[in-house]
Amino acid sequence: MVFLCSAHRSHVLTHAQCGPAAVAWTPKFVHVRAMTGQNAMRSDIRHKPIAAAVGEQAPLKLEQFLPYQLNVVATLVSQALSRVYARRYRIGIPEWRVLVTLGQFGVMTGKAIGAHTHMHKTKVSRSVALLEKRKLIARRINRADMRESFLSLTAAGRATYEELAPDALDFARRLTDILTPDDREAFHRALQQITARSAELVAEAIKQDGAGVGDMGEM
Repeated sequence: MVFLCSAHRSHVLTHAQCGPAAVAWTPKFVHVRAMTGQNAMRSDIRHKPIAAAVGEQAPLKLEQFLPYQLNVVATLVSQALSRVYARRYRIGIPEWRVLVTLGQFGVMTGKAIGAHTHMHKTKVSRSVALLEKRKLIARRINRADMRESFLSLTAAGRATYEELAPDALDFARRLTDILTPDDREAFHRALQQITARSAELVAEAIKQDGAGVGDMGEM
C-alpha cells in the first residue's frame, strides 16, 4: 500500500518509510487529485466556446473546403466498396482498377491503364504482377516495343469481372438512390465538369513547375 508522508508531501513513500501517521494524508491527497481533474474539465468546457468563436473567424474551414470534401467522399466510398471485392475476390483498390479497366477495354498496355485510372506506373506494375500471379490477367510482349506488354484478362479474370460487375453497379445505385432523378442528373453533370476542370488545373501546375502529379488517391 502507498501513502503520502506528512514530512514529504511531494513524495510518494511506502508505509515502512513513513509509518502509520502517513495514512492521515491519503484522503487529502486523493481529494486534491480529484479536484484537479474536475478543474481541468471545467477549464476545457470554458475554452470550448472560445475555440468555436476563433474557428468561426478562420479564413479557411477544412470541412467546408471542396477538395477536402471530395477526398472524404472518395475515401468513404472506397472503404465501403473495397469491402465487397476485398472480402469476396481478395484484391485491393489498385488491382480492382486494373481488372475493371481491362474488362472494359479488352487489351491495354500498363502505361495506358495508368493514364486511364490515374495511377502511378509503379502502382500499376505491382497490381499487374499480383493479378498475373493470380492467373487473372495475361501478358503478351509488344514486338514493336519490347519495353512494354499488352495486357488482357484470362478466362478466370473475365469470369471475375463479369461476376463483380453487377455487385459494383448495385453499390453505385444504392449510393445515389437517396437523390431525386433531377438531383442525380445535376450531380453527374457537375461531377463531370469538376473532373474536367481538375484536369485543366493539373495541366497548368505541370506546365508551371515542370513536375508530374502522382496518384489521384484511393477510389
